[in-house]
Amino acid sequence: MNMFERYIKKAFLAALMIGGTLQLTAQTARIQVIHNSADDIADSVDVYLNGNLLLDNFAFRSATPFIDAPAGTAIDIDVAPKTSTGVANSIYNLNTTLTAGETYVIVAAGITGLSTTSYSDTPSFELDVFAMGREQAAMTGNTDVLVYHGATDAPTVDVYENGVLNTTASDDLMYSDFDGYLELPANNYVLEVQDASGAIVVASYDAPLQALGLVDSAITVLASGFLDPSTNGNGPAFGLYVALPTGGNLIALPSSQARLQVIHNCADDIADSVDVYLNGNLLLDNFAFRTATPFINAPAGVTIDIDVAPKTSTSVANSIYNLNTALTSGETYIAVAAGITGLSTTSYSDTPAFELDVFAMGREQAATAGNTDILVYHGATDAPTVDVYENGVLNTTASDDLMYSDFDGYLELPTDDYILEVRDASGSTVVTSYLAPLQTLGLEDSAITVLASGFLDPSVNGNGPAFGLFAALPEGGDLLALPVGFLGIEETETLDVSLYPNPSNGLFFISGNEVHEVVITDLSGRIVWEGNNVQGTLDVSTLPDGFYNATITNAGKVANVKLLKQ
Repeated sequence: MNMFERYIKKAFLAALMIGGTLQLTAQTARIQVIHNSADDIADSVDVYLNGNLLLDNFAFRSATPFIDAPAGTAIDIDVAPKTSTGVANSIYNLNTTLTAGETYVIVAAGITGLSTTSYSDTPSFELDVFAMGREQAAMTGNTDVLVYHGATDAPTVDVYENGVLNTTASDDLMYSDFDGYLELPANNYVLEVQDASGAIVVASYDAPLQALGLVDSAITVLASGFLDPSTNGNGPAFGLYVALPTGGNLIALPSSQARLQVIHNCADDIADSVDVYLNGNLLLDNFAFRTATPFINAPAGVTIDIDVAPKTSTSVANSIYNLNTALTSGETYIAVAAGITGLSTTSYSDTPAFELDVFAMGREQAATAGNTDILVYHGATDAPTVDVYENGVLNTTASDDLMYSDFDGYLELPTDDYILEVRDASGSTVVTSYLAPLQTLGLEDSAITVLASGFLDPSVNGNGPAFGLFAALPEGGDLLALPVGFLGIEETETLDVSLYPNPSNGLFFISGNEVHEVVITDLSGRIVWEGNNVQGTLDVSTLPDGFYNATITNAGKVANVKLLKQ
């Protein structure tokens, strides 16, 4: 028998003693007491039943289990400061008669008036009583939820379920109100606390009833704390909390979260780095062009403001762009900054407005083990509509008719080393080509974003950054430039030489009859093959499949050639 049970037994026996005789036909009810008064002087309290100490130092946001209490006769429940020495120190008394066989949920709430702290709203401290309580769900497989509004400075609210039912769960709930049990299939829900009009979402919370193992349970969900702690002695912040029938510390429902990655792909010179604000607070300081954040948690289910400001900004008041949006709980987003701000003195050939382009259904890892998933984004302001063609392994169009600011849904590719050709919209003209060495870069099981970035013609765009394909990794950081060009011919003008066929299974032919010195490195720059008297053929069949750089020297002249061995 624990200390709490001993207190109950002592108080119960005292209540049953009349004139020194123990009554053997006692009637009982079931009660649970929940401490939800956020007044700082009531951070913990003593509770007396019929003058006997029932709960010693009963803490804020904790609950008793359901216990037997005397029914059919008047009882006194008193609340006293945690320093009390007896019921004479009571600050609140409830004299009531419980109904035999009934189940009660009793919530302590309100402001005692004994603290020196100033509160914006001061409803009196009280014990709010709900009869017809439950210790388990009325129907097997459900979770029954009793909702209670106990936040003193919060207005009348609606509670809307936005994940499964998409309906109002509690309508016009005022402070100190209970709303009768919601009988819900044990599932994972999203609860939005809305203003009474239902138009404004005050806060959003995940209610993972299934994940918390609450099938067949009956629980109480309480609005608790202060909506504005700054005007309430910086007391505990508003939240939704769960009281279990077994008692103990209340369980905080987590604020709804989404996952978000932000990628800076605006090539405007005045935006070479920017400041990013979330709901008026600095999120990213001097966020540089061609860098990405890792995926982070962001508030979901409520309206948020994302602002972009010059790198010299001192506050969100300097914002040059605002995105007001609401993210969906549990969703993953990729937001790309692109376009032209209109604030630079530089002349640009095309000037689509600066914006954050947002892609929902983002990924942090490949959907299938062994793959690399690629999201393609067209962010080059002066580039036309293009096709992206894979010309090394799949030999197929990967993205068709991709226009500026478009995302193309994920390509789910076996992790390999690929060649990506950027073609005009007809698919007949190759603008440029790039290596996409997914295997060489160790991107197995990853999900990445490949962006068209920069200016196709820098000369008419302030000699800004040149066009290229860049990859943003889920862990963020500097974007990775995909290596340019894969034509299988010499890439310097000092030595007229080529290797063919390219790609090859490892046997390449060298144009001309000269003897060459050949050094082959992998994409990390490590030398993997060397030959001093190479003539006619180059046999690198012992090398693993992948992309390589070959440096070919003859009579002091040098050519650098990209090779694909497959």
